[in-house]
Amino acid sequence: MIEILSGIFLLLGTLFILVSAIGILKMPDLYTRMSATTKASTLGIGLVLIGTTIYWQDFGIASRAVAIIVFLLITAPVAAHIIGRAAYFGKVPLWEKTKIDELKEKTDDSEG
Repeated sequence: MIEILSGIFLLLGTLFILVSAIGILKMPDLYTRMSATTKASTLGIGLVLIGTTIYWQDFGIASRAVAIIVFLLITAPVAAHIIGRAAYFGKVPLWEKTKIDELKEKTDDSEG
C-alpha cells in the first residue's frame, strides 16, 4: 500500500514538472513562462519529495524533505519576482496581447 501511495505522489509530481517544462516551451513571454514554471515546478518537486518520504519512512529523509520544501516555497516566488522585475526594468518586452501593465502605472521613468 505504501508503494502505491508513494507512486501516486511521484507520478503527480513528475506530471507537474512536465507541465512546467511544457510551460517554458508554450508560453509567449518571459513573465508568463516564469509564472508557469515557478508554480508548477515547486509543486512538482514538493510532491516528489513527499512521495520519497512516504516510501522510505525515515525521519532523516522526512526532515530533509520538509526543509527542502520550505526552502523552495520561500525562495522560488522571491527569485521569480526579482528576475521578473529586473527583466521589466531591463526592457524585456511584454507579450503583444498584454492588456494591463500595472507596474508601468506605479513607476516613473527615473527608476528604470
